[in-house]
Amino acid sequence: MKYRKKILSLIVLLGLFFGAYFVYQFYKTFFWDNTKFEEKVAFVHVYEDDSFDDLLDKLTPLLISTNDFTAAAVKKGYNTRIKPGKFAIKKGSSNNDVVNSLRSKSLIVRVTFNNQERIQNLAGRVAQQIAPDSLTLLNAFLDPVFLKENGLNESNALSIYLPNSYDFFWNTTAENFRDKMWSSFNKFWTAERIAKAKKLGFKPKEVIYLAAIIQKETVKTDERQRVAGVYVNRLKRRMKLQADPTVIYGIKHKMKNFDTVIKRVLYKDLKVKSPYNTYQNRGLPPGPITMPDISSIQAVLNPEKHNYIYFVADPSNPGYHLFASNARQHNRNKKKYTDWLDKQRVYR
Repeated sequence: MKYRKKILSLIVLLGLFFGAYFVYQFYKTFFWDNTKFEEKVAFVHVYEDDSFDDLLDKLTPLLISTNDFTAAAVKKGYNTRIKPGKFAIKKGSSNNDVVNSLRSKSLIVRVTFNNQERIQNLAGRVAQQIAPDSLTLLNAFLDPVFLKENGLNESNALSIYLPNSYDFFWNTTAENFRDKMWSSFNKFWTAERIAKAKKLGFKPKEVIYLAAIIQKETVKTDERQRVAGVYVNRLKRRMKLQADPTVIYGIKHKMKNFDTVIKRVLYKDLKVKSPYNTYQNRGLPPGPITMPDISSIQAVLNPEKHNYIYFVADPSNPGYHLFASNARQHNRNKKKYTDWLDKQRVYR
């Protein structure tokens, strides 16, 4: 009898032990804090073709125990149904919380870009902010079907990407990003803006081409309308634009090296054969030489009315320019600038 009671007592104790252990494991697996990062929030990026093992590699630096997370994920059926996106994990999250976070909608990210010199640079900049890599983005940007359907080509494809901040799901596709940019471009061109462009003799994309030149000519937003007025006056007089930034871009384009730094345009540079060289070619270049700010675009649409047809950098007022309405006055201004360049030993 005593022997039987001892066995029963042992069974009860073992039952209590295993029951307590089960409860402990259950709460540890699902409801205890399993995070080990110090920040308030950590972000996890899950790509379209990531496996559960790939996800575990990304979670390893963030979690105390990936084994416990795996156990919880398997129980909840998440290990076979992971989804791509950018997800936030809060400090102090349990495995149950982490799985629920990874099952939620991908976070929206704010994509920002400005003043990219080429479509390739834009692809690289955007790739730092959303899932598609730069090559995938570039292929979407230069997709021949998309370009043809929308009256674009490789030379002017950059013109539809207006610098700003845009909201996207992190795992958006390259095509979706491109299409939203095209939609934003068309929304920007309201009837009023199109009418202003038409009055000046420009199509919307041509406004971008000229705005890009103005963007390169002056960093001073309060001077851009005046510079725009100079180029509008030249075009009205059927003069060549003779814009130094187009010469610099033409040299880089011809050399296929956009890391080239040119601080001074020489007379020999003006003779470089390039479709972008507005000293050699009449009218606008075949595409934008950079991505202009909205302020530069607005400057073209609202040029200052004056009689100036020349301008040169003002050495006494950095960032600004000296303007002239005739060649004699311009040559005096130009000499001030070239003398300053020589004094600063800027020869190239």
